[in-house]
Amino acid sequence: MSDILKQELALPKVVDRATYQTELDALRVREKAHTREGDAIAAARRRLPMVEVDAAIPLVGESGPLTLLDAFEGRRLLIAYYFMWHKGKPSAEQCEGCTWFTSQVRELSPFHARDVTYATFAQGPFEESLRYRGFMGWKMPWYSAQDSLDMLLAGRRIGMMHLICYLRQGAKVFETYWTWMRGVEAMDNCYRLLDLTVYGRQELWEDSPTGWPQRWEGKHRMRTNGRPTSQWPRLGAGYSDDMGTSSC
Repeated sequence: MSDILKQELALPKVVDRATYQTELDALRVREKAHTREGDAIAAARRRLPMVEVDAAIPLVGESGPLTLLDAFEGRRLLIAYYFMWHKGKPSAEQCEGCTWFTSQVRELSPFHARDVTYATFAQGPFEESLRYRGFMGWKMPWYSAQDSLDMLLAGRRIGMMHLICYLRQGAKVFETYWTWMRGVEAMDNCYRLLDLTVYGRQELWEDSPTGWPQRWEGKHRMRTNGRPTSQWPRLGAGYSDDMGTSSC
């Protein structure tokens, strides 16, 4: 049993059903306002200008060299997640945040139905990072952008998680939106669901009542027993995490 389950945790006050519903109704007003503001921000995002990107920027994929244009797979839109990579490091030392978010991208057919391709652009060597995709059991298109990051990120910080959206117009490619760091939570459903629970994410930065469990801090909030949390089920299923490095 984990330490958190052994603790006597602080609890919300107990009230009758009518009082509970009254307070929930008051919160619902704020939730609906938040949803409407999110819709308004998305509408503004759709009205952003765009910047042309060289469609011939090279990538490496499972069939060898290809271009940014090829990564669209013939669709009009492309969402690319730029996966941080620690070259030559074992799987346990790879990015816990990128692993956390990428593990939640599974079914791609809703994207395809809307003429959108989703792909991962690893910021490291192709063969090494592809072994990690295999270990994690991921199926999304996977490319190495290692040699083209200066062109693709255009002054943005290399080695950080980025989410970038592109539009294809014939043989031309345009960048229409990008975000990074907490903006990448757009990929996440675990945090969104945890935010609905009484104890939230249980992270130290959260505004929680006194006595609420808050044990997750910094990079460790996405790690369990020294590994990115999402790796443990793969090991349990018998997947090898041999990254082909001498330190594994």
